Amino acid sequence: MRPGDRLPGERSLAEDLGVGRSAVREAISALEVLGIVETRAGSGSYLRSGTSELLPSTLSWSLLLDQERTAELTVVRAALERSAAELAATLRTDEQARHLLELVELQREAADDHERYVEADIAFHRELALMGGNTLLAELLSTTRTLLRVWFENAVDRRADIEDAIREHTEIARAVADRDAVAVAAAMARHMDTASARVLRSSTSTADDGA
Repeated sequence: MRPGDRLPGERSLAEDLGVGRSAVREAISALEVLGIVETRAGSGSYLRSGTSELLPSTLSWSLLLDQERTAELTVVRAALERSAAELAATLRTDEQARHLLELVELQREAADDHERYVEADIAFHRELALMGGNTLLAELLSTTRTLLRVWFENAVDRRADIEDAIREHTEIARAVADRDAVAVAAAMARHMDTASARVLRSSTSTADDGA
C-alpha cells in the first residue's frame, strides 16, 4: 500500500484475517495511535503519508490497562475539548457552523446503527477541533480520543446514553452557531462529565470481566 490508500473495510478484514470485527476495530485504533492510519467518517481508514510526531512516550498502551491513568486521560481530554469548543465559537465561519449542526443530524439518523453513530460522533468532535484553527490542539485531541476509542465504542451501547450525547452535542453546536464562548464552554463541560462517566464505566466493566 502507498500513502493515501484506503484500507479494506472492517467486514473484509475480519473475514480475511479470521477474527471478529471488534478485533479489527481495536487494531485500527492501535494504528491510529501510532500515526500509521487515519479514519475519516463515512469513508474508512487510510494509510497516512507520515508518522505522528505528537505522541509522547508517556502516552503508552498502559493507558488502556491502568484504570487510574484512563481516568486521568479523561480529565485531559475534557480540558482540551473545552478549549477547542471556545476557539470554535470565536473563530467559526457560517459554513462551519452549519456543517457542525449537520453532523449532529447525522448522529441522530445513525442512532440505531452502532458503527455509523460512533463515526458520526468522532466526526463531530474532529470538526469542532479543526474549526478553531489550532492544528496542535486538534492533533493532541485526536491522540487522546484515539487512546480512549476502545472504551468509547463499548460505552455507547445504551440508547439513553446515545440520546443524551446527541442532546449535548446539539447544545454545543447551537452555542457555536451563536458565537457564545461562555455557553459553549459550559455545554462542553456538561458533555465531558457524562462522556467521561460512560468511558470509565466501560473501562471498569471490561477490567472486571477480565478479572
